[in-house]
Amino acid sequence: MAFEVMEKEEVKSLKRTARYRSVKENLSDELKRNGVLGKTYSDLIEDYMDFWITKQLLVKDIMERGTLIKYNNGGGQTGWKKNDSIEQLVKVNTQMLKLLDALGLSPPVDVQGDDDELL
Repeated sequence: MAFEVMEKEEVKSLKRTARYRSVKENLSDELKRNGVLGKTYSDLIEDYMDFWITKQLLVKDIMERGTLIKYNNGGGQTGWKKNDSIEQLVKVNTQMLKLLDALGLSPPVDVQGDDDELL
């Protein structure tokens, strides 16, 4: 339960960053320049931004825990396994690119803000 609360706060925090706002604004501006308007497209940008947040959380997890994590199955077996966040990051990136393609957009330029360093 505590993890869920922490994650919700982290999502709220990410949504307040200059970087989040900049990426979202760049996507919206590019749609407008291309003459693509409508609620459907706005919803797709929201979907993209949800994936963007998920990507940030996955990257943070990989940076904090590493590419291999220790496990203990409770039955006396311990060892190392790959961090599942790596595989999930690849899938999230793929979906983000598919959304951009569906919108007819190119990947946004990653604008760095000074108030949003995650790592």
